[in-house]
Amino acid sequence: MQNGNRDLPPEIFFAGPGIDRADALRGQPDRLEALARSPQARQLEWADGLPRLDGEGRLCWEQVTDPALFLGLDGDRPCFSPVAAGGGDVRAQFGALAHLSASEAPLLAAAVSLASWHRRHRFCANCGASSAIVRGGWSRQCGACGAEHYPRVDPVVIMLAEYDGRVLLGRQPRFPPRRYSALAGFVEVGESLEAAVARELHEEAGVRVHGVRYVASQPWPFPSSLMIACHALSEQDALTIDETELEDARWFTRAEVEAAMAGAPDASFLAPPPYAIAHSLLAYWLAA
Repeated sequence: MQNGNRDLPPEIFFAGPGIDRADALRGQPDRLEALARSPQARQLEWADGLPRLDGEGRLCWEQVTDPALFLGLDGDRPCFSPVAAGGGDVRAQFGALAHLSASEAPLLAAAVSLASWHRRHRFCANCGASSAIVRGGWSRQCGACGAEHYPRVDPVVIMLAEYDGRVLLGRQPRFPPRRYSALAGFVEVGESLEAAVARELHEEAGVRVHGVRYVASQPWPFPSSLMIACHALSEQDALTIDETELEDARWFTRAEVEAAMAGAPDASFLAPPPYAIAHSLLAYWLAA
């Protein structure tokens, strides 16, 4: 899989470097305990299933009381988080992302994904016994059989198919009115990224594609996916929509995409929000 001819803008949401994850410290429990007692240490505040944000979209911090998850070092400041409780329907929380500072997004993504994984993996997948948090929250260990388990990341391809200067977008019933976005789907076992792109486009929209190119990736912490953005060339424009997956799918012209990305009131569709990699993928396509 080859990169596209143009690079995406560097500000893909959630995809920045974040803070120093300090991997070398994770296997030193005594050192982590000392860091948690440091006057400089801080702990994420949580509210309604997400880290709390202040009025400027920055993460809120408090004194360390539950250093279950070691997020890393922000300069000389150790950063921790509790395994906070979930907050119901994750989709209802997406509105908060519009206010999140881009520089804070990678840290929020790590904290949300880690906390969610620990909530869902309290028992050993090998023997069923309870497991415990180890390595600063970056794994769990079973006290019965000794198996160690690590946070998983689920790869998801998200892609634009292009035909004759138009791009294929679809909408799901849960989308806001008029919103269209790039098609996407999980990579299956024993499958390459190229094969996943081709399979998903054929399954959901009935198109055959070639020339699959990798564009960029984005961690998506709901609960723990890696969005892998790709571009492909379609061999035809006839669509056969899988209505169990999509409510609609259409080909859009460059002018229609430009209007939607600019937020024009008469645009033919509503573009994906800036924090979604589908938004960056459309920007890439327009710049190519």
